[in-house]
Parts: sequence; structure tokens; C-alpha cells
Amino acid sequence: MVTVVSVKFKGRGKTYYFDPGPLEVVAGDQVVVETSKGLEFCDCVQGNHVVTDERIVPPLRRVVRLATADDRRIAQLCKTREKEAFGICEKKIAAHGLEMKLVDVECAFDGSKILFFFTSDGRVDFRELVRDLASVFRTRIELRQIGVRDEAKMLGGIGMCGRPFCCSEFLNEFQPVSTKMAKVQSLSLNPTKISGCCGRLMCCLRYEQEAYESLVKTVPKLGAFVETAEGYGNVTQVNLLRQNVKVRLDGGDAQPSFPADEVAVIPGGRPKPGEPLPHILELKPRPKPEPEEPARDYWIAPPVFAEDTMEPEKSGDAEKRGKNRGRKRGPKPGKKPEQPLQQPARQEPQPGLQFKAEEGARRNRNRNRNGRGGKPQNPEAQRKPQNPAPEKRAEPKPQPRNPGGAGEGQSKKPNLRHRPRNRGGRPKPPAEG
Repeated sequence: MVTVVSVKFKGRGKTYYFDPGPLEVVAGDQVVVETSKGLEFCDCVQGNHVVTDERIVPPLRRVVRLATADDRRIAQLCKTREKEAFGICEKKIAAHGLEMKLVDVECAFDGSKILFFFTSDGRVDFRELVRDLASVFRTRIELRQIGVRDEAKMLGGIGMCGRPFCCSEFLNEFQPVSTKMAKVQSLSLNPTKISGCCGRLMCCLRYEQEAYESLVKTVPKLGAFVETAEGYGNVTQVNLLRQNVKVRLDGGDAQPSFPADEVAVIPGGRPKPGEPLPHILELKPRPKPEPEEPARDYWIAPPVFAEDTMEPEKSGDAEKRGKNRGRKRGPKPGKKPEQPLQQPARQEPQPGLQFKAEEGARRNRNRNRNGRGGKPQNPEAQRKPQNPAPEKRAEPKPQPRNPGGAGEGQSKKPNLRHRPRNRGGRPKPPAEG
């Protein structure tokens, strides 16, 4: 952020920033500033204020001093000299027969040079003119060609709206203006009605261009085939500001007016003869107005439930929840209390059913004791597979001769490691017979 003052030279043109330094400058003061051309006398249009660094074009030059009585007297002499130089230059232009129009003359505050502004349709050879003016004023002479818009900015005037020219009042830079802007705003394309005193398109055409571009997207174009509540037709007139369109209905000369949101554009234009007309307007969803809540002068606190105030569980909460599992809890707020469940009447066990239950329990105890059901008592039995004892031992097959092993008639020792184990306790004696 930098503190600056805004000034204008000769009360017109672009606004420039200067560093006030220790000076306190207010709007309307006359100051002397340092420029690339030397010291200049100018008017302050805005006093000390703060701007961002992006708005400053370095280097930022300083305000030398507030204007004194001598500075004002010198500025008045420069104005008198400018008027004299303007008349002399016009006579010299006529004497040389140059096709140029003199617009304005500026004299430097320190008297080092005189600057002449002129307009011309083409290039002009003014070397002889410069020599004659230098011999008359005995100082440095500069001639600068400008455009017609700059000419209107320097001279000023009243526009067709009855107000002073925008360029001479507040415009710092000229923005490009095209005929398309007048067409979008539904203005007459007559050059005499959309042109300013400078002969160019009016600068005010650009002021509302963005607003018109956004409105054009919400209405159908001129000549579009549309569907309305009264039938089909073509758009004959569009009012952007009021958002209304006039439609010439098919089969008659009536041209009623419809709001833009009640007209649907048929994509592709009017269909060919024999093709059905689409119904887009009926399918177009219309937003339903939301019911407004009645205004109230009091505030109702929302209900607070126990779940909203619960804290996250901690390590000991699970144990407490297990201890309190059998306790009865009251109904939650906003819910009806649940009715207690009716337990069925207890029935006395029958003698036959009690005997079957005792027999099943005895079998389960025997199965767990022998390791055949449930969790085995011996952990080794869980790791090694159990081979049930065969009901009938098979006869041994004849072993082939083994020349490198036992002799003929001798058998190998049985492998006791793969002998099935009897896990059922003491074996029963064999049945007789």
C-alpha cells in the first residue's frame, strides 16, 4: 500500500499518481510536480489516499511543492503565450498550404518548448513549418498528430444527451466500440444517430453492453419459431428490458405479447409439412413457489435428545454397559412406552420327555470324556489324525522276495508307528461262538 495523490494536467485527460511525500494535499489544490519533461503545473483532483502496488506504474515521481503566487503567475503567462502561438501557427499552415487542422497548443511550465497538436487524414510533411515557428518563438517546437476522439477530448463540448462529453469529463482511456453493440441493444443502425460529435461511435454504447448480453440469453431471437399457450407462431418483436416478445400466431394476423418465460423455442425451427409439431411447453418444468413460513416473534428451542449429548465411549464404558444390561430403561422422549411382553405359562415336563433329556445328557458326557465329541481332552489328539479300528482284520498279503533284506520265509517287522490306537478304553472281550 502506497500513499499517493491524483492530478490532472490542464484539468483534463488521464489521471496520474504522484508521491506527496511529507506534504498534505487536498482536492482542488494546485501543485508543481516533477515529470520526464521537467516541472509541470497541474491540478489535484484527489488528495492523499492509499492505493495498492499493482495500480502504480514505477517509477513514482514526487510532488515538488504546493503552487505559490509566482507559480500561478507563470502559469497565466503560459496560457497567454499559447493563445498567441495558436494564431501564428494557423497563419503559417495556410501559408505553406498544408492539409492539417490545428487543435491545441501547450507551453512547457519552464518555457523550454512549445507543443502543437493537429489532426490530418494522412501524413503531412511539416519540416518547413517547424523551421518558421522556431524562428518566431526562439524555442524548441514539437508537432504531434492526434485522432478525432482525442480532438473531442481536448476541445470538449455538449453531446446529444445534453451533457458534456464523457471523454472530457471522466474517461481516462478510450474503449473499443463496435456496431454489434448497437445491434444487440436494438438501436437504429443509422450512423448519424449512434455517432458522437467526433464522428465515431458513441462511447456510452459500451456502458450497458454486459447487461444486454445477459438479457439476450433469456429471450428468443427475432423470427424464431416458438410455442405459446395460444398456439405456434414466429417472434416478430423482442423487448429485452421488459422481457416480453410479440408472436405472430399461425392461421391469423394476431400478434399477442407473452412473457419470455412462457414461450418455448422449437429446436430446429418450423418442421417440414407432414411432420408433427412437438409440445415443448407442456414438458417444460415450472418452479413451484415454496410456502413461506409464518413470521413469529419468539424463538423455540429445538428438542435435545440423549443421543446428541453422548460422549464417545471410553475403555471402561463397555464393562459398565454389560453390568447395566439387565436394568430397565425408561422410554425415549417422543416415543410411546412399549407394552411388556406376556410370557407363556410354564408347563410341567412329562416323564417320557424327562427320561429322553437325561439320556441325551449322559451320552454327551460320555462323548466328551472319551474325546469323540466337543473339545478333546488330549491336545495331541487334535494334531494327529485318528484312524478308527477296523471291524475285521484283513489277511496279510504275500510279501515279495527281498534279496538285500530278510531271507526266505522271514518277514519284516511290522511298523508300530502306524498301528491304530484304541481310544475307547479297555477293549471288549470277543463274542463267543
